[in-house]
Amino acid sequence: MEINRSVLTVVLIVVSSAGLGLAGDIVHQDDVAPKRPGCANNFVLVKVPTWINGLEDNEYVGVGARFGPTLESKEKHANHTRLALADPPDCCSKPRNQLTGEVILVHRGNCSFTMKANVAEEAGASAILIINNQTELFKMVCESDADVDIKIPALMLPQDAGSRLEKYISNNTMVSVALYSPKRPAVDIAEVFLWLMAVGTILCASYWSAWTAREVAIEQDKLLKDASEEILEVRGAGSSGFVDINTMSAILFVVAASCFLVMLYKLMSFWFVEVLVVLFCIGGVEGLQTCLVTLLSCFRCFQRFAESFIKVPFFGAVSHLTLAVCPFCITFAVVWAVYRRISFAWIGQDILGIALIITVLQIVRVPNLKVGTVLLGCAFLYDIFWVFVSKWWFHESVMIVVARGDKSGEDGIPMLLKIPRIYDPWGGYSVIGFGDIILPGLLVAFSLRYDWLTKKTLRAGYFIWAMTAYGLGLLVTYVALNLMDGHGQPALLYIVPFILGTFITLGKKRGDLKTLWTRGEPERPCPHVQLQPLEHRE
Repeated sequence: MEINRSVLTVVLIVVSSAGLGLAGDIVHQDDVAPKRPGCANNFVLVKVPTWINGLEDNEYVGVGARFGPTLESKEKHANHTRLALADPPDCCSKPRNQLTGEVILVHRGNCSFTMKANVAEEAGASAILIINNQTELFKMVCESDADVDIKIPALMLPQDAGSRLEKYISNNTMVSVALYSPKRPAVDIAEVFLWLMAVGTILCASYWSAWTAREVAIEQDKLLKDASEEILEVRGAGSSGFVDINTMSAILFVVAASCFLVMLYKLMSFWFVEVLVVLFCIGGVEGLQTCLVTLLSCFRCFQRFAESFIKVPFFGAVSHLTLAVCPFCITFAVVWAVYRRISFAWIGQDILGIALIITVLQIVRVPNLKVGTVLLGCAFLYDIFWVFVSKWWFHESVMIVVARGDKSGEDGIPMLLKIPRIYDPWGGYSVIGFGDIILPGLLVAFSLRYDWLTKKTLRAGYFIWAMTAYGLGLLVTYVALNLMDGHGQPALLYIVPFILGTFITLGKKRGDLKTLWTRGEPERPCPHVQLQPLEHRE
């Protein structure tokens, strides 16, 4: 059962090694679209609240053009202006109806965007809304010979929004709109809570892993003192329930993760996300069950149930406490899967995700600093390649597209911790991939196990420094995220140098680097071997 669980764990890590901070970009730089004086705006998302016969109605989102003036950033400064239909609808020639400051709604096609804007401005419009011929938004650029001395804002609406507004006006309904493009706050409190969740998860998992390692070490020391060599050999042949990563598996992990990521990118669809949801629920149930059983076992009233076992087909010996907790965990995961599209479903996703991460860090272990360096080094290159370099081959960031769940109809893949952005006028979520917690967490957990086995104090050990390095690396990631106007950032780009740099520098300074790099644990004396010379003297 332990091996099956570890295989599922590796699969989930591979799936969940996604980028961080995908809140949805509101500013889109485009180095391909030409820029020149009068045609140098960034492509920004614009909010278009509407009023039908004076009553507030739906709010739509469009994208601003490369040309024209910039829009207000605050809704209270945006004017409520009546919306009028263009006649002819394409606005490629002077409108037949006289405009007196209305916003004009026109169809895309038959002439350039700049020509439509110039015609609308000459007719007296205060702004122009262009209905796209498809549901997606399109970036409106300038032609090389176009007149870009345009004094009115221009933006594009998706086809469904434009058609709805057009239908209202055709039925002689008075439609008013306001145009504004709010800016995101420099820091949202969601990022603070997400940082605390990531750091807290690694902290809990590290102490659990170190406590388990110390219990195993104490048990082995007792066997070394009291048992015969035959018993030791039998004991050593048994399974410890842990999976130690080696150098080759660390490299193969990144290769497998890359292949799986490309498969996700190519096959991303509604049904494929459903498969990921099922995988996530299975892993979440296992993680939640493991965490609850371990937590409840600490209480005296549950210890009897935790220590009594029953044989279950296909699963072997299972404790009565596990059987009691399992139905709750399954129900929790199923309820989340069914209702995962409601506004507060992120809470259930985070609970299942944190439980899974803690369980993974308890099962999978880095045996020494050498393996940890190879694993994080490969993950570092993996993150950079699939976030930045992949744009040259696929014309978009593969990592970000997969994490957002584009073309799937879902709000991102489930293997993410997410918190809604509370003070962001654009809404969305701040997210972090499981891989950005699990992979650095493996080395942080190793540092605490080493400290406890060598009986180092918190200040003289490596854990406090590794934990601080992770926290600082994640903090720098959020700073970079905000400096890049919300563009998704590869967290490991910042976290890995902090952790490895701190660990290697400190180990070299203290003279522990050789032991950390090769053994990963202190040498323990063998009492029954030491007693042999005394027996010979007799």
